[in-house]
Order: sequence, then C-alpha cells, then structure tokens
Amino acid sequence: MKIARVETRPVVVTLKKPIGTAFGQINTFGCVLVFVHGDTGVVGENLVFTLNNRRTKVLRQMIDELADLLIGRDAGHIAEFWARAWKDINFLGHKGVPVVGISALDGALWDALGKSVNLPLYRLLGGAQSRVPAYHSGGLWLTSTIDELKAEAESFVAAGFKAMKMRIGAADPVTDAARVRAVRQAIGPKIRLMADANQQLNENQAIRLGRMLEEFDLTWFEEPLPAWDLDGLARVSAALDTPIASGETEYTRYGFRRMLELRSADILMPDLQRAGGVSEFMRVGHMAESYDVPVSSHLFPETSIQVLGALSNAIYLEYMPWFSELYREQLEFESGDAIVPERPGWGFTFNMDYVERLKT
Repeated sequence: MKIARVETRPVVVTLKKPIGTAFGQINTFGCVLVFVHGDTGVVGENLVFTLNNRRTKVLRQMIDELADLLIGRDAGHIAEFWARAWKDINFLGHKGVPVVGISALDGALWDALGKSVNLPLYRLLGGAQSRVPAYHSGGLWLTSTIDELKAEAESFVAAGFKAMKMRIGAADPVTDAARVRAVRQAIGPKIRLMADANQQLNENQAIRLGRMLEEFDLTWFEEPLPAWDLDGLARVSAALDTPIASGETEYTRYGFRRMLELRSADILMPDLQRAGGVSEFMRVGHMAESYDVPVSSHLFPETSIQVLGALSNAIYLEYMPWFSELYREQLEFESGDAIVPERPGWGFTFNMDYVERLKT
C-alpha cells in the first residue's frame, strides 16, 4: 500500500467544567485529527493536541509540512519514515513541535498497518498482555476543596477503579499533606493513590514534601521537579522511599536514555505525542525494560492501551477521558483493568458525526 494523501483537521474540545492545575486553568484543547490515506482505501487515524487551543495552528502546520515525506511511499515502511523525518527536523531541533509532528504521522501509519492486516497494534508489536491496570486521572484537581476531593475519590472507587491520581503543588506543603491524607482516608488503604506535583517544586521542597507524604503509601510521587532537572530529580529519587514517576515531558529515546542512566525516576511515563509516536514509545519501553524499570502511559488512553499491551514492563494506563467522545468505541474495563481492544489498528475510530459538531 502506498500513501496517497494526508489530511489534517483541527477541532476544539471544550471541557464541561474548567480544571485547575499547578500550570494554570484548562478550558479547552486544540486537537489536530490526522488521516493518512492509503491507495487501497485504508485510512490511518491519530490525534495530537494543545492546551487551551494555544498554537494549534503551528502544530497542524508542522504535520502538514512533514506529510510530504509520506506521499507515494510504502505505508508499511514506518521505521524508514521515522528516520527520514528525524533528519528532516534537524535544523529546527529534536524536541517540541517537530517531534510531535512526527508522532502524529507515525501513529496514523501504525493504525493503517493494523487495519491493513486486520490486527490490533499490540499484537503487531509483540503482544505482552491483554489487559492493563488503569488509574483514574480525570479529577482530584488542585482547585477542588477537601470535601470535593473526598466525594470524587469515593465515586472513582464506586465506578470500579482500584487506583487514582490527585494533583498537589500548593504553596504550603502542609496543605498538600492534608489533602493527600483526606483522600487516603476516603478510599482506604487498599486503593492505589498517586500524587502529581506537575513540576512545581525545587529539589529541597520535593524532598521535604515527599517525606511528609510517605506515611500515605503513595504508589508514586509524580514530576516533582521541572522536566529539565534530571540530576536534581535523581537526587530526589534517591532521598525518598516513595517511587518517583516522570517522563511525560521528555522527548525520544535520547531523553529517556539520560533518565535511565541517572536513575532519575523509578517509573517512566512516555507520552505518545512527545516521545515520538508508537515507534519511539516502544523503543523507550524496551530500553526501560533493560534497566528493569517499569513504564506507565501519559494521557491518550484509547491509543496508549495498545502500546502498553505490547510491553511486559507496562504497569498502568492513565485514564484521562478528555477525548473519549471523539471516538465511536469506548474503552472497556474489568476489575480495575483496561481491556486491550482486539479490533484492528488502534481499535478506535473517530466519530465523525460528533467531530462535525465541534468548533474548528
């Protein structure tokens, strides 16, 4: 199959209720839907996004600019595309928007390949597990009151989740500790609890807060430091008993290689759009496996489930239902696990009736 054309479509997804994080308030997402059309009629789909619809036009333009590397090429030569695209972006750099552009096309190519051979991606990629533990990440925000935190945490348990993540990063660590204590008391000792500081602390603050939180048996303490401070993160990781999770803001195997060399995190969290797509996510996952380091996904539950299903060291799927309405199919859960779809490709296709109703 040859690539006949590439289509991109920007849409704006508006949250029903704005959410508050340490980075600021989030109201909308600028999504770029990607369609890679093969000359046999197969269409590979993928999704990348921006926060609050900021610089969505820039991201779309990057994807469109990279698309000329695909036209007329063999759709199954995905590694060859990735290598050519990597060289193509050298002048602009190997982080940020250029890498996200590669990721957008890479994922669509893998979806097309899966559809063309009628196999889900996790089987094409090796097939390690047909279900992955999931944690609910779509709540417990920094702007929630303690009563709201407790009620929402209890609702996640009632929905069948056995793990969840809350956000921290208040100016006073005592405030954070009180909020974590309230959630832990609400869900009990058997439900897994993660806490995400969204890069808002310095090294000393992270160690102090981390020690205050150790009594609450966190599954991990996520992104305590700015993403670029890998040396500081390694020192935080060494100082705490609670595992450190990080990597959602890291780019490609080269960024994660440095994290592994420094032992900056106990759990790596590659993000499909920042890591470099399916191709690079798998490279990162296998590299982490060689260090006996587990991986968990960041966002994109409908697509991340396939790459996690192909990795034996994948331990958690982050369930963040921001874009779930964009798809015809819904993610299925059983006893707290997400089930890897057996449908071809991603196993999820865009609901174009819904997409047509969104603002572009």
